Amino acid sequence: MTAEDTSTMSRTWYEIVLECLKNNNVRVVTYVPDKVLTPLINAIHADPFFDAFSTTREEEALGIVCGAWMAGTRATILMQTSGFATLPNALASLAQAYQIPVLMFISERGTMGEFNVGQALVCRTMRPILQASGIEHHTLSRLDEVEFITDRTIKQAFQTQESAALILSPLLTGGKVKKG
Repeated sequence: MTAEDTSTMSRTWYEIVLECLKNNNVRVVTYVPDKVLTPLINAIHADPFFDAFSTTREEEALGIVCGAWMAGTRATILMQTSGFATLPNALASLAQAYQIPVLMFISERGTMGEFNVGQALVCRTMRPILQASGIEHHTLSRLDEVEFITDRTIKQAFQTQESAALILSPLLTGGKVKKG
């Protein structure tokens, strides 16, 4: 194990994502509140580098990200799997039609002990929709891969002006479990 491996292993997934966003000058962060993403959302709000705010719907967040891009600022959306299900039309008719790179971080629900049948149904359609839409997507499930995949995906999205999704597996985040 190298010193770099040790450094990566001592950080959490959300600290690594936060650093990758900063290193790639992604300043605007929009999100719909999500339990799994709360540590990342809290870290972003605590860092004055970012302008971060909650939206009521994922389509609203996508519109803000597109507006930020047109104003010369890099932005991202944080959401859960079911939130992604609301976006295909907006992605196709706005982001993809005008080559606006929409960077999405999606906390994966609907698998590995999911208790909500709606989440499980949406989870089965998310990757096929991303694939059919031609949107680059990677699933982050191992801490030692988070930095490389996140950094490279962000770079590619902005350099090619194409949307990309990073799916945060419960293997990485711990997921959401039903209490009691």
